Amino acid sequence: MHKILNLTFSLFVAFVAHSQSSGIKTGAEQLDLLLPKLQDKRVAFLVNHTAVIGRTHLVDSLQKRGVDIKKILSPEHGFRGNADAGETITDGVDTKTGLPLISLYGSNKKPTAEQLSDVDIIIFDIQDVGVRFFTYISSLHYLMEACAEQNKKLIVLDRPNPNASYVDGPVLDPALKSFVGMHPIPIVHGLTVGELAQMINGEGWLDGKRKCELEIIKLKNYTHQTSYTLPIKPSPNLPNQQSVLLYPSTCLFEGTVLSVGRGTQHPFEWIGHPDLKNQPFQFTPISIEGMAKKPPHENSVCFGVDLSKEKTGKKISLKYIMQLYQKFPDKEKFFIPFFDKLAGTKLLKEQIKKGMTEKQIKATWKKDLDMYKLMRKKYLIYS
Repeated sequence: MHKILNLTFSLFVAFVAHSQSSGIKTGAEQLDLLLPKLQDKRVAFLVNHTAVIGRTHLVDSLQKRGVDIKKILSPEHGFRGNADAGETITDGVDTKTGLPLISLYGSNKKPTAEQLSDVDIIIFDIQDVGVRFFTYISSLHYLMEACAEQNKKLIVLDRPNPNASYVDGPVLDPALKSFVGMHPIPIVHGLTVGELAQMINGEGWLDGKRKCELEIIKLKNYTHQTSYTLPIKPSPNLPNQQSVLLYPSTCLFEGTVLSVGRGTQHPFEWIGHPDLKNQPFQFTPISIEGMAKKPPHENSVCFGVDLSKEKTGKKISLKYIMQLYQKFPDKEKFFIPFFDKLAGTKLLKEQIKKGMTEKQIKATWKKDLDMYKLMRKKYLIYS
């Protein structure tokens, strides 16, 4: 174990530039706290490509230090983060580490008792973007549930939330609970994954109101107002900071017939449709391996808007979807059933159809948001 605890200079070289520029120290970077907790323990990881210390993956770092790693649990987009949205993730073996991979995206979303029978501790380390429909937090929920049921300890290595500085959007109607919305929280929840894990535990949201044995290795030098640019894209179709900041607003287009720019280098920044010929901007989605193999409107010219230079504020903007709905020629076909699941309410679609203003719509969110903000205060780790 002395060898494991011997933190070498080479571990820090890769991330020193980022640490100095941001001043933030993630949970994964605090191996002096983590390694003693793993001594003589059998360990599993729910991680993806974002679980890094600088340029080195956390799993690679810990494996080299003799940690007894039994397996990797793989979320949407896979362990290496190169699978398309919705693409089936299968069990297998990671070619780099030789470790077994257990898919938690598909029919098996919660680790079974058999899959966790040979582990004592599970580590969760995935970069979140602070939005309810980002499925990594749904995977966190199911992992917590499995840990609670099987008496396994969960350690969350916290990371900054790039959309943590505000709370906005309709609070999820429990009747619309799904893998893209599991908790009665707003679209932008204003929590790190560590804080959200505390909320899931504290509010009794796990099956049977069980509680998971949870420990969080907290961020250092971080507040919710700290500006943070993600060093690694969190998923294949969030390739840059602009897409991450637009995502709370433009992901709602995934519940319409419009393209959100999948099949381009500007997903969630370019929005359009072949029938919006009254719009000056145009783009053509194509198949892109590792991003969008079969994007909507593939090889068809889409007309719409370019938001890649749009200034983003600390709020959800409905103006894009309201404006393009008004300009769409066949309004009866604009929305698809998935929209209600993303919005977390059946009201938003009807409000847009009725022509309510953005201010009027947001006024209907206020009561639930105020209640959520009071609840949120109980679980905040950072100011």
